[in-house]
Amino acid sequence: MISGAQYLVKALQEEQVEFLFNYPGAATIDIMDELYKQDKVKVILPRHEQALAHAADGYARSTGKVGVCMVTSGPGATNLVTGIATAYADSVPLVCITGQVDLGLMGNDAFPRGRYCWHRPQYL
Repeated sequence: MISGAQYLVKALQEEQVEFLFNYPGAATIDIMDELYKQDKVKVILPRHEQALAHAADGYARSTGKVGVCMVTSGPGATNLVTGIATAYADSVPLVCITGQVDLGLMGNDAFPRGRYCWHRPQYL
């Protein structure tokens, strides 16, 4: 039986993805394990999710190929928004993959979710 992570890596290979701009996290660690077992898809590790979305956008603009990026769940996914909007506004092909926590862990605050990114700071 093939795992979801193995299937995703196989799909990236079949689509001839050369570079994956990725910021790993708990929800994507199984995919990272599979990526490091192969040598067709090269992984680029930027310092921040927002940077990787723009890097994938720049790659697509400069090569004419589709830019592909992957982040973990929750805040990792929300950090892609500006890069996605930029690519969308200029009709740049971009594929963004996000991880997801296990169903049993959803809703119990085991992992950060996007809703925590929008709070106001408290001033003394």
